[in-house]
Amino acid sequence: MPKYLFLRPDSRNWHIRFRYPNKVIEKSLGTPDRRQAEILALPLIAQHKAKLLESRPHLVMRPFTLKPGEYTTENGERVIATERDLIYLDRNSGALIRTEPNSPAPQLVNAPMGAVIHFGNPTRSLTELRRMGPVIDLSKQAPTKNGDDAILETYLKHRNITGYIEREARAMWELFKSLTNNKPLKDCTRDDGRKLVTHLEAQGLKSKTIEKKIAWLNAAVNLAISEGQHKSINPFSAIVPELKDSQRRLPFKDEDMKAIKRNLSRRDKSDQLLVRLLASTGMRISEAFEIEGEDKERGVRYVIVGKKTEQSLRRIPLPAAVLPYLPAKIMGPLFKSNATDASDAASKRLNRFLREGCGITDPCKVIHSFRHRAQDQLRAAECPEDIRWSILGHERETVAAGYGEGFAVHVLKKWIDKIGF
Repeated sequence: MPKYLFLRPDSRNWHIRFRYPNKVIEKSLGTPDRRQAEILALPLIAQHKAKLLESRPHLVMRPFTLKPGEYTTENGERVIATERDLIYLDRNSGALIRTEPNSPAPQLVNAPMGAVIHFGNPTRSLTELRRMGPVIDLSKQAPTKNGDDAILETYLKHRNITGYIEREARAMWELFKSLTNNKPLKDCTRDDGRKLVTHLEAQGLKSKTIEKKIAWLNAAVNLAISEGQHKSINPFSAIVPELKDSQRRLPFKDEDMKAIKRNLSRRDKSDQLLVRLLASTGMRISEAFEIEGEDKERGVRYVIVGKKTEQSLRRIPLPAAVLPYLPAKIMGPLFKSNATDASDAASKRLNRFLREGCGITDPCKVIHSFRHRAQDQLRAAECPEDIRWSILGHERETVAAGYGEGFAVHVLKKWIDKIGF
């Protein structure tokens, strides 16, 4: 290590010297023993090299094309960026122009002023390009693949994950690799996983949102461990602190329901049906978009929802409050949409309806409040707890949630009609 260690004429102790582009740092290692000095210098040299690597131009995965917020484009369009979508609105009328996914994107950082960037196929010679400025070949900056990538690929294939969730899982994986400089997964600790948490917290995301984003990586490594493909710890396990930073949701009160019913005709037929269904069943809005058919048991029509998790999978009798507005038989998707995430788009649309159309401005009251209202209505009717969860779906995995098909549909029908609209 002669280029790092040196002896000063006025000191018996070995010193270490680090050279950066704009400064030189020297530090005493506090020992005259050369071998001891080399040992003490090792972690310092590793940190120095990591800083030099980080300071070079390189690509990182940016979790959003635009951070959540509101923007104005050069041609005057308003853009509302959420975690999932970019919603473009006309600058005058506010009418929806188009919706695009707010996809993860690579971002070049630390590029010097006047840099000439190419993608491995420059049209001019490198000698000519260097006369113009520093040359950066982005084809060499692409995230490198390694054996750990197979862990995520296996999980995505095993769970048949596609669409937005697949894109989010891949983005989080590439972001994690970028933050840890492609450190092998077998050498990663929970502190490495926490780098991802810290990065997402800096984006202003709530702890529950971060937990959901990291959940895909946690599950992928757990699958690899169970199949013997990964023998070290899971760096994504239990790394998100349990903070009470989520906004509490409130149920709709009677006056809220009156305002919703009074203004419901302002929405189209599909949204009217969606509101009635959510209000009278307490199902999640994403579950409503899972409905693609129906069945009957002892003459009672029902649908199956909650297909994403075992504890939420259940049969829902179609309540009396919604039956008059349904087709004679559901034969295909009950709700159709061209949006990338249909349920998310509907949630935003109906929350706007609550604010602007019904005058319900309390931020703690949103479309999900129908679910809280349903819980309160069932409690008020003295519905047994196990039947309540059979109707609403278990929030967390329980032993009881996995037994058989649950209560008979006609039993659930008697209770679900207590919710009403």
